Amino acid sequence: MENILDVALRLGSAFERIGAGYFLGGSLASSLQGEPRATNDLDFVVDLRPDQVSALVSALGPDFEVDDEALREAAAQKSSWNIFYLPTALKIDLFIRRSGPFDEEEFTRRRAIEIRPGHRLFVKSAEDTILRKLLWFRSGGELSSTQWRDVVQVFRISGPELDGDYLARWSAALGVDDLLEKARRESED
Repeated sequence: MENILDVALRLGSAFERIGAGYFLGGSLASSLQGEPRATNDLDFVVDLRPDQVSALVSALGPDFEVDDEALREAAAQKSSWNIFYLPTALKIDLFIRRSGPFDEEEFTRRRAIEIRPGHRLFVKSAEDTILRKLLWFRSGGELSSTQWRDVVQVFRISGPELDGDYLARWSAALGVDDLLEKARRESED
């Protein structure tokens, strides 16, 4: 049985074959940058145009369930849609790349990580994992202990390599600078 990283690599390869830029986000990204934890889905941000959907479906093959029309509409609206990896019923959230200032910078800062020899995957930067998870945490009423723990663990593991100026600038612009400082302090305990 394939593990979740193998499925992520298959998706990354399909995106690259059709010329759609992407990066892995969510729990798997924070697990790669912080403390590994179990996750039951994949989250990708993908620069997908409506006219690329048919090519993506072909590149993914029969192991993936994709509602072509719904994904085409999501691509046109710059929203999101789910696809499924049938052998394991794994849900994959595809967030269509948006064009706001933070979204643009987040996309340009993605990094290629070699997951297996000769197989890479674009993953959002650790700083952007922190910022995006803080946004989700705040928008969810600051209740998700899982989101919070992910942020603290990314600080603990990736802390010395983090770009503090970037985090300060964007946390202030996004209105999560108070949460950033709280997470930073907690990671040092």
